[in-house]
Amino acid sequence: MAAAKAAGAATINYGLFINTVLDFLIVAFAIFLLIKQINRLKKPAEVAPRRRRMPVLPVGHSMKASRCAHCTSELKAA
Repeated sequence: MAAAKAAGAATINYGLFINTVLDFLIVAFAIFLLIKQINRLKKPAEVAPRRRRMPVLPVGHSMKASRCAHCTSELKAA
């Protein structure tokens, strides 16, 4: 390959290209795993959303709701 370059001939260096692509993929995968682990450590604990309860039926509603979506009765805070 060095002799061909010295002579000025055109060469097809697909082996070098494949090697470069593989090196890039290995490094990118390692960085992906590192960032994934860091994000998993920084993830806060999930808290269940508070729900309002129907006086009679155990149907959960959003805290913003003031009336039941099914029977339109007024909701009281649980």
